[in-house]
Amino acid sequence: MTQHVDVVVVGGGQAGLAAGYHLRRQGVDIVVLDAGSSPGGAWQHTWDSLRLFSPAAYSSLPGRLMPAQPGEAYPDAWHVVDYLADYEKRYDLPVQHGVQVGSVHRDGGRLHVESDAGPWRARAVVSATGTWSRPFIPAIPGRDAFAGRQLHTAGYRRPADFAGQRVVVVGGGNSGAQIAADLARAGIDLTWVTQRPPRFLADDIDGRILFDVATARRRALDEGRTDTGGVTSLGDIVAVPPVRAARRAGLLAARPMFARLTTTGIAWADGEHAEADAVIWCTGFRPALAHLSSLGLRGRGGHIATAGTRALDEPRLHLLGYGDWTGPASATLIGVGRPARDAAREVAELLGSRPRA
Repeated sequence: MTQHVDVVVVGGGQAGLAAGYHLRRQGVDIVVLDAGSSPGGAWQHTWDSLRLFSPAAYSSLPGRLMPAQPGEAYPDAWHVVDYLADYEKRYDLPVQHGVQVGSVHRDGGRLHVESDAGPWRARAVVSATGTWSRPFIPAIPGRDAFAGRQLHTAGYRRPADFAGQRVVVVGGGNSGAQIAADLARAGIDLTWVTQRPPRFLADDIDGRILFDVATARRRALDEGRTDTGGVTSLGDIVAVPPVRAARRAGLLAARPMFARLTTTGIAWADGEHAEADAVIWCTGFRPALAHLSSLGLRGRGGHIATAGTRALDEPRLHLLGYGDWTGPASATLIGVGRPARDAAREVAELLGSRPRA
């Protein structure tokens, strides 16, 4: 039997919860459909040593400060999971876990949301599925020939899984640096390769400053300006304590990107070869948008054209938490609040709802 609701939020991670919080404050009737079997979003599936880029108080969703984690300046992933579970409960958000959304279709004046728990008919949809379920691995020559183990950031857990092995970590962003530091400090035989020399931010720069930079950068680009501030890229590496310790110990010497994989390792263009038992691809993610393909909205690069979070060609659809194209730093805990608030306001205006006092 088809169920009816004002707004279906697809995804119950940080972006979906922020959307739910603001939509409820606007007086909108919602349901949040989350594929995960329990609260916490992608944070449940990260590596053991992962740390946030900012202190807890600067890593919060709207309405509820994240409490500090005892003994930790930068909280770990399980602290974030506990915080998100508490957030969901505290605000009594109607999240249905273990529900996979397959597609969204136009249905006259409504959007039809098909899920494995039954169909929904909604006046609007907020897509907040993130990127974790869509790891990206580049098409490097020889990838299929390599006889060792290959995995992505999304599959890495701990150094003990690679005891006695020679490991190549590919990627010069934050995940590459953190995983390389994790392995190197555990004594794993590590080769860290990056497309360009890694750029470490100053030790006193963390997510608080990056959020401000991302906001200013987005504003500058929207205004057609090229001066986007001192940080050249939001992919620059934040020197969280484990990364800082590994770098100071001389354990994070990156090598240039190799040209191909061989059966037994990696090879550079000049013919140099290094043996390897495993390759960990820290090469990013792509937006998980397959459930929206039936709307025919995706353009170049797989992105859906948006004005803020609203899809230009389907005003009943908002996209939240996928990166700068859906709001400055919207893929972060601290950054998702503002675009979630703006999306909720637009949805409420579309529906003609009155905000709660």
